[in-house]
Amino acid sequence: MRPSRNAVQAGAVKAFRWGVAAAAVLGAGCGYRFSPWGSALPEGTGQVCAPIFANETPEPGLENLFTRYLRQQLIQAGRLASAPGCTSTIDGAVLNIWASPTIIPNNYRISTTVRLRLVKEGQLLSETVVSGTEDYLQGRGNVLEAEANRQAALSRLAEQLMRDGYDRLASTW
Repeated sequence: MRPSRNAVQAGAVKAFRWGVAAAAVLGAGCGYRFSPWGSALPEGTGQVCAPIFANETPEPGLENLFTRYLRQQLIQAGRLASAPGCTSTIDGAVLNIWASPTIIPNNYRISTTVRLRLVKEGQLLSETVVSGTEDYLQGRGNVLEAEANRQAALSRLAEQLMRDGYDRLASTW
């Protein structure tokens, strides 16, 4: 005698629930844990200042864009210092930027490289260089549309690079 369709479905649901429960139990013992960002920064680093980046490119305003996204990372980590005279800083420099067309018509790629240095009381604790690319549409002959797309791509790229850069500085400890 074959089991009814409802019995088979009920058995599948029960097996799925057991599978989810087993995965949760096994996952709990894997050593992975959630911890606040920045918990891996060197002992005694505490709150960190993020002065305006240096801009070593001919493109105006990049220093503000990248500084803003680094500060957002520090805020999320609970590490941004607001007081003047802090002893720890993350100094940044936008080293280069370039754009080039891709093989896809009307599609461009923007690339940049940024250096971040974690400094405490004048001593370099950690340094990393992050670089990346982001694609954007050139637009349909409209200069304003093309520039808006380029600025949006730069913003996405800055956010990603500052997330990666902060993670690298924090993971070296």
